Amino acid sequence: MAKILENQIFKIPQKALKKGVVILDLEEYRKMYEKVVPTYYLKGKEAEKLDKLVEEGLKDYKEGRCKSIKSLADLD
Repeated sequence: MAKILENQIFKIPQKALKKGVVILDLEEYRKMYEKVVPTYYLKGKEAEKLDKLVEEGLKDYKEGRCKSIKSLADLD
């Protein structure tokens, strides 16, 4: 099934139509997302621990010590 909206054709599967479909522009989506998803700010030692952990992870990645996996079963 296709819906025409400003000369653009969107194909929406019947399965999705049965569940319901919402079409939002990106700005509206971002506004909604910011309201729904909580933002956490760490301070003090917790923030420093996380900063160090991220730093170490980025260093490992840059030095090639990381590998891509498709599943947790791929871990050694």
